[in-house]
Amino acid sequence: MTLPLVVAITGATGVIYGVELLRVLKDLGQPAHLILGEAAGMNFAIETQTTLEEVRSLAAVVYSNKDVGAAVASGSFLTRGMIVAPCTIKTLSAIANSFTYNLVVRAADVQLKEGRKLVLMVRETPLHKGHLELMLRATDYGAQILPPSPAFYHGHQTLDEVIDQTVGRALDCLGLQHELVHTDPMRRREVKALRGRVRAELAPHREELLRHAPTRAVATGGTARALARLARGQ
Repeated sequence: MTLPLVVAITGATGVIYGVELLRVLKDLGQPAHLILGEAAGMNFAIETQTTLEEVRSLAAVVYSNKDVGAAVASGSFLTRGMIVAPCTIKTLSAIANSFTYNLVVRAADVQLKEGRKLVLMVRETPLHKGHLELMLRATDYGAQILPPSPAFYHGHQTLDEVIDQTVGRALDCLGLQHELVHTDPMRRREVKALRGRVRAELAPHREELLRHAPTRAVATGGTARALARLARGQ
């Protein structure tokens, strides 16, 4: 049996990281148990063209953030770990202080007390001393802080590829194998060329694709990535 991975999406900017994480987990066959923060829905509308219903459909189970009696609130419910993407400073503060006032924080606290992986994709800048001290405290308790800081040595050509790189690093923290980031230069060039060919073939049909699938994935290259994956036989 594959243990589920808990994914929380809070109200920080960058909710697309959580959405793309869910998409990749679904592609990998890794069950995701999703907790949506109350403000996350507002950011989906502001920052993406993905509906709340589409996001929910990517998860095996969806919990209300108010449901502190949910399965993931118990240490006896086994999971592979948890990723909070993105993670607000408020959520970081609650986790660092064991203030389990909602399900996101309670589920994160469970990961720490059970010695499981907890990855916090903290999204804030600039940072003052209080923010840094909260990160240090959470790290001391066993969390891993992973700010969405993209690397540019992969030769990204689209926003989608920049997001993939950060999502890939989060998956690395959990030991999940993926094809989002390639450290081998030859492999990077191969995938980059394949994506370029697919994008070129899609370009004349972009407007039609947007009409039939009005999501951020089509607008920024996600469709090219998916089709390139199919072309590689994945």
